[in-house]
Amino acid sequence: MKLYVTYEAEEQLDFDYTGLAVSVGEAVLEAEHFPGGTEVNLVLTSNEEIQRVNREFRKTDAPTDVLSFPAVDFESPGDYPEYSDWKDTYKNPDTGNIILGDIMISVPKSLSQAQLYGHSVKREFSFLFVHSMLHLLGYDHMEPDQARVMEEKQETILQNLGISR
Repeated sequence: MKLYVTYEAEEQLDFDYTGLAVSVGEAVLEAEHFPGGTEVNLVLTSNEEIQRVNREFRKTDAPTDVLSFPAVDFESPGDYPEYSDWKDTYKNPDTGNIILGDIMISVPKSLSQAQLYGHSVKREFSFLFVHSMLHLLGYDHMEPDQARVMEEKQETILQNLGISR
């Protein structure tokens, strides 16, 4: 997985967030048996910026912890068509990787939620990244059954990486 990171937040994360995001992202792709190489853009931002984007794209005028912008419209999550049938549509011509989409994480929200939930910032960041990667792969949590599937996948991936509460 190729990850492009833009860091806009004033607050600093005290761990290798790029390396962690790549490890977490690769674990998601492996768990989902995703075919081929991928690219993801990650923006680590402020509450003000994520609120602006949330307002613009989701019509919700409030800061949130994470936003996902999938580039690929999968018919159903975890059901990837034959790679050769669709890869050219979503391929970066320079790398040959599939462009999955963009993820925005609010650094201040990550810090405050870690404290609120009583776990490390590393764990909160990992959770938000897993959650968003699953969105990029077509998962959602609007219905209770969808939420249950996503929650189980998130927890399994984090446990397999040794990232616990």
